[in-house]
Amino acid sequence: MLGAIAGDIVGSVYENFRTKRKDFRLFHPFCFFTDDTVLTVAVAAAVLDDLDLGRTLRRYAWRRPMRGYGPRFYRWMLTLGAHPYRSLGNGAAMRVSPAAYAAKNVDEVLALAKRSAECTHNHPEGIKGAQAVAFALFSARTGKTREEIRATVAERFGYDLRRSVAQIRPGYKLDLTCPGSVPEAIIAFLDSHDYEDAIRNAVSLGGDADTQAAIAGAIAEAFYGGVPGHIALRAWRRLPHAYQSVILRFHRTYPLPTNVEALVQPLAAPSAK
Repeated sequence: MLGAIAGDIVGSVYENFRTKRKDFRLFHPFCFFTDDTVLTVAVAAAVLDDLDLGRTLRRYAWRRPMRGYGPRFYRWMLTLGAHPYRSLGNGAAMRVSPAAYAAKNVDEVLALAKRSAECTHNHPEGIKGAQAVAFALFSARTGKTREEIRATVAERFGYDLRRSVAQIRPGYKLDLTCPGSVPEAIIAFLDSHDYEDAIRNAVSLGGDADTQAAIAGAIAEAFYGGVPGHIALRAWRRLPHAYQSVILRFHRTYPLPTNVEALVQPLAAPSAK
């Protein structure tokens, strides 16, 4: 889950100032956590305490209202009793990573991913995008190879994953839909050699940088066995205490690849001065 959050923070400044380069500054001075992080933590909180997903998403968004939500989500979050708005946007795919850790098998992963999506994004493509990301992440954390992930995600969800980042990058433009951004984010992971490379691949597509880096980072965290310490710590320090508490509780309930406990220890240690 921290893999998605770190990807979101790194990509936050490059959504509006897009780049096609991989040698960008990883943690820009103006980077911040966006709606991707807010709603990922909300899903984790709902899973932990068996809360209504829609109400929990709305409550977390109310508390952090200026984090870059889409206009239709804004209307939904501000309208009590609002119904799902049949979106095929990538908002459900960006927040789904906790589902892949809480579920015990593929059927549970797909069911929980669907539930996490359909309270807002109940278009079939919106649900499919969330399920594809959760399935890829679950496959990565349960030891599947890169090529097994590529083949099974392509077969099950009908995404074209035969392309490379180098082939996609030149003509790729901002696309906020699941069909137009989720396959490319998964490819950013598939073409990577470590966690940081997956994030750099995603941002360098020049599209929806924070969301695609969150998706690629979520899968990469599981596949590579965690987020590198120097990246994880810098992301952790940018989170409010309430979010850190949810992540710690989630880690203790559903062990994550990134050792969140180890991040906390140096921050809590007394000064030697």
